[in-house]
Amino acid sequence: MAYQLTEGVNLHVLPTKQFKTIRIFVRFTTALEKDIVTKRSLLSSLLETNSLNYPDQTQLSAKLADLYGAGFGFSVRKKGNLHWMNAGISFVNGAYVNDSTILTNAVSFLKEVLFFPNIKNQTFDQATFDLEKNNLKQYLESLNEDKQTMASLALQELYFEQSDAQKIPSMGSVEELENITSSALAEYYARMIKEDQVDIFVVGDIEETMAIEALKELPFTERKVVRPEIFYQQTQNNVIKERQIQEPVVQAKLNLAYQTNVYYNQPERFSLMVFNGLFGGFPHSKLFMNVREKESLAYYASSNVDTFRGLLTVQTGIETKNRNQVLHLIHQQLASLQNGEVTELELEQTKAMLRNHYLLSLDSPQAAIESAYLAHWLPDTELSDEEWLARMERVTIEDIQEVANQIELQAIFFLAGGEENA
Repeated sequence: MAYQLTEGVNLHVLPTKQFKTIRIFVRFTTALEKDIVTKRSLLSSLLETNSLNYPDQTQLSAKLADLYGAGFGFSVRKKGNLHWMNAGISFVNGAYVNDSTILTNAVSFLKEVLFFPNIKNQTFDQATFDLEKNNLKQYLESLNEDKQTMASLALQELYFEQSDAQKIPSMGSVEELENITSSALAEYYARMIKEDQVDIFVVGDIEETMAIEALKELPFTERKVVRPEIFYQQTQNNVIKERQIQEPVVQAKLNLAYQTNVYYNQPERFSLMVFNGLFGGFPHSKLFMNVREKESLAYYASSNVDTFRGLLTVQTGIETKNRNQVLHLIHQQLASLQNGEVTELELEQTKAMLRNHYLLSLDSPQAAIESAYLAHWLPDTELSDEEWLARMERVTIEDIQEVANQIELQAIFFLAGGEENA
């Protein structure tokens, strides 16, 4: 159930006897903009590393050890037109260790790292700032070394030509990072803590009243309630964008981006889900079976859908000389689904895999948090487990054809191997 702690700050208590741990998760939500992504990425690293009263990582780790080895961390993520910064702590339920203070101590720890960062005189501790800035720079530079990741990011940049905010990776960019100073980041932190929409989740075997009393201790101030449009949409292009680069790699990468025009708040998302399972989402899919297994033309071949940006991507690892043949085969697999060429066995296998994935997700506290978050932001999409499964099971071959025929190729990125592989 959701409670408003103050304007713009909501507490969601999800009581369950399923877990022996308690998880508290704080999500800061704001509209996605190009110039905040790298700042929030660096800020999450700084908040995770130390605080004003625990100025080094050893002291912070010792405090977590006092909480019976609690797990703690920050993360950042893009979701459609939103940007999230997340702080989470998981700790053993006090009932199992005969310690009634662990909940309040865990909340005190969160209060420390969120509200008392290592800032003095309106600037982050310079030594910590320089270290974390350099760590992030090294990480961002390393993304190009993993060619699978590099190809994925290059395709993203090509597809999202109409949005600088969507082009930028979730962790930010080196170019943006260079311009961030410790004082500018402290200023941004103050803005985020005062203005972001805040959702706090508590999952575990806990009484709602106890959770509410404990989380009231986080001194969030009221802020204007803002609900940015969560779904990103862009105008469909009539011309397919293509980019090819060459590097001395053994395994070339051919990645494709399609516009689906299907979003999370539409009933067709279930048809798209089943379509993706058949197209490239599972080991029995058409891409895997026909491009990788039958024709032996790919080291890997898969597809993914993003129902918050209306996007379908295909990822393949191939030999450079096979580019055109693989591209033709991918087109054939999509055409096959557009023509309804699906056996009852393939359909049942796909639905069984989706059912299993969904049922497995019910064992995850984080999956429960994500469902509650989306139900809060998009109340019309909230479904019981039974209704979710029923809607997925009701998808027909005709439904799959219908979504398949909406899908339009928009971008092709090809990382070709060196001359010796051509």
